[in-house]
Amino acid sequence: MGTQRQHLTIAAFCEEFEIARSTFYQWRTKGLAPRCIKLPNGEIRIRRVDVERWLDSREEAA
Repeated sequence: MGTQRQHLTIAAFCEEFEIARSTFYQWRTKGLAPRCIKLPNGEIRIRRVDVERWLDSREEAA
């Protein structure tokens, strides 16, 4: 079994969810994206646990 990274780059997040980078930034501007970490060099990372929480918060009842 492969090891999942604990932090995703924006590119990895966009690839995983099959969205454009611009969509991610639109979601982030609107407060709809998962929590992010801004590194001292300006790059952004997203914790895997925050992605899971974000997904759980968007779950709809059938």
